[in-house]
Amino acid sequence: MSQLPILSVLIALPLLAAVVALFQSANGARWNALLTTLVSLGLGVWLWGTYNPDGAQWQFVERFELGGGIAWALGIDGIALMLIMLTLFLMPICIGASWRAIDKRVPEYMAAFLLMQALMIGVFAAQDLLLFYIFFEGGLIPMYLIIGIWGGVERIKASYKFFLYTLAGSVLMLIAMLAMIWTAGTSSIPELMAYDFAPNLQWWLWLAFFASFAVKMPMWPVHTWLPDAHVQAPTAGSVILAGVLLKMGGYGFIRFSLPMFPEASAQFVPFVFVLSGIAVVVTSLIALVQHDMKKLIAYSSVAHMAFVTFGLFAFNRQGIEGAMIVMLSHGLVSGALFLCVGVIYDRLHTREISRYGGLADNMPLYSLLFLLFTMASVGLPGTSGFVGEFLSLVGTYEVSSWAAIIATTGIILGAAYMLLLYWRVCYGRLVHADAAAMKDLSLREAWLLAPIAAVVLWMGVYPESFMRPMRADVGRLIERIERAKPAGDAHVTAGKPAAAQSHSAVEAH
Repeated sequence: MSQLPILSVLIALPLLAAVVALFQSANGARWNALLTTLVSLGLGVWLWGTYNPDGAQWQFVERFELGGGIAWALGIDGIALMLIMLTLFLMPICIGASWRAIDKRVPEYMAAFLLMQALMIGVFAAQDLLLFYIFFEGGLIPMYLIIGIWGGVERIKASYKFFLYTLAGSVLMLIAMLAMIWTAGTSSIPELMAYDFAPNLQWWLWLAFFASFAVKMPMWPVHTWLPDAHVQAPTAGSVILAGVLLKMGGYGFIRFSLPMFPEASAQFVPFVFVLSGIAVVVTSLIALVQHDMKKLIAYSSVAHMAFVTFGLFAFNRQGIEGAMIVMLSHGLVSGALFLCVGVIYDRLHTREISRYGGLADNMPLYSLLFLLFTMASVGLPGTSGFVGEFLSLVGTYEVSSWAAIIATTGIILGAAYMLLLYWRVCYGRLVHADAAAMKDLSLREAWLLAPIAAVVLWMGVYPESFMRPMRADVGRLIERIERAKPAGDAHVTAGKPAAAQSHSAVEAH
């Protein structure tokens, strides 16, 4: 196993399975996709167990020159490892969620999901700039097809909006990549992370990358494609869209914007904080008045991802580690919430909140798991949601006390709309006969939600399991960006400037 090109295998295995699925029956394609994703998950567990947090920054490195200035260069650090594990963990759950919900063109559907898995792994493992771009943009295609073919009534409009928004930003990123290769003379991501671009050039490169990553996360005001995409996508499509695809924007900031353009990143901290603050407040207020469960969760995703940008641009260990945990937690919790919506949608074929109520009476197990994921979304201590948001807020406060206060309002509003959603769905009286007749979770549905519930609690109780592989890489990133760190407006204690306090806090941590 130590000689196995594990990252190439993780990319090639679902690609081959996708081709086979196209020539299988519907049931054969289902089992093919499930077994492939489970085997991939097993390889991922081995990858996690073999990864050495105290070893070299880049591990499992593979490199093969493809010609034309592009190299098949793969390798991971702890940050990429955690996001790969999130992808591999959610994929078999998505296949299970689609087992009965998808009954038309099943082989093509399973092939699209397997193709998307390969491309997502490639994004997190790529060590060549142009190879990263191919994987990054290639992931648009299967999701575009999943929404456009297997989505809801307005699926065509939603799929076009998703595709055009994300593609438009990426055109600018490609131009910036070509400029970087021309300037630095290399397309190697590790080399570019250590290259010092001229400050004036950094400014334009940062904006070009931001145009792509801001749409992908998505940040306000380029978030409007997300609610439509979530509402129209099938349940599994919403799970993987919220669980993994949105995280590519945050990963892009960590891998490119911060280490490659540190001076420009520091200059744009106020800009990012303003957009993040608006996102937290505005999208939370919009979520409060939603009648569609999926749309409410979609707007909550925009608010939660604002904690990621707050943490990343705090330029300190607490903020960056918190942002990573927020991404992992949001991937699990939002995916689980979309699955919970899918469970009752499959029974009643409506997502209108007003059509439900009192489900705790006839669906107690469902209500219990739904409550856990609601509390995790709110940030209850002991769940995954608390750890990341707390660290992100601590890191943000070191830079800007006002930004931290505004971010905290997102937690208050988040509690309001999530608890209101849960109360309207699971409490009260059963006034609709068809809702009262719904059965509790089936064995298949329970098996889909139980693993997520276990990991949400695991991350909340012992987050060190997830932070340990990333800690050295976060430290390297901080060393890289420390010279450009903004002073901030945090309080001055005992005559020590805020920036010096923050530096001491990082060392102590």
